[in-house]
Amino acid sequence: MDEKQPVIEFKNVSYTYAGEGNQPAIKNINLSIYEGEYVALLGLNGAGKTTLQLCINGVIPNMMAGDFEGEVFTYGVDTYDTPVREMAKHVGMVFDNPEFQLSQMSVAEEIALGLENLGISYPEMVTRVKEVLNIVGLNGLEERSPFGLSGGQQQRLSIASALAMHPKILVMDEPTSNVDPIGKEEIFAVAAQLNKERNLTVVMAEHEVEVMAAYADRVIVMHQGEIILNGTPQEVFSNVDKIKELGLRTPQVTEYANRLEKEGIVQLNGIYPVTIGQAESAFKELFK
Repeated sequence: MDEKQPVIEFKNVSYTYAGEGNQPAIKNINLSIYEGEYVALLGLNGAGKTTLQLCINGVIPNMMAGDFEGEVFTYGVDTYDTPVREMAKHVGMVFDNPEFQLSQMSVAEEIALGLENLGISYPEMVTRVKEVLNIVGLNGLEERSPFGLSGGQQQRLSIASALAMHPKILVMDEPTSNVDPIGKEEIFAVAAQLNKERNLTVVMAEHEVEVMAAYADRVIVMHQGEIILNGTPQEVFSNVDKIKELGLRTPQVTEYANRLEKEGIVQLNGIYPVTIGQAESAFKELFK
């Protein structure tokens, strides 16, 4: 991993929104993310997750007023000096409420909108629309109104619109916060599939810690604009007491393992399972 060049790199980045006084939304962020990584961001509302994500494609500082310090490079491009429309070729953005991103009369038109802005030819547009609808499982809905779709389908449409631009990075900001459990599973499955099959770099802010544990290569915990924990799901979630102190939670199996160790029932040396599969391996002797 260390031999690779990061595709996203933050160097001493701080940002304060205009009108927010002297309280920075993020402060002194140093972070490298590598191609094909699935990185999950965890933190309370206001922790700085969205601000960090908006720096990846240059929305901050180029489209939002505020005080920006440091440097952000995405695929070697300085986002400070690059228009957001150019960054859209590398970075696809999906936000928490899909309805805020939808504006067209049909699913196909919604996906084609960004392609038109890039000057993509009509035959290529048709090809890309079919391609991304197949990826997200919305085949046959080309003429359906986006506003007639379920919440999960709308979010998958937002993902399709981002993917049609052929980005190398997919940034998702709490994409399941407004959908039902079935829709959540659909969205998580699509993101995981793209990450594994297409080597797409995924940066997802999410509160579903069981999903982070199952899919993410790395979990980053943020608090008051700073990165507090950064490592594999097992490394991060094993800090059970610290995560509770921050007002967050760990996967249920992790909390259970931590409790068993504190009661002297098992000896895990502070490294706990974060998935059901890991728990089965850790406790197989205990429950024989």
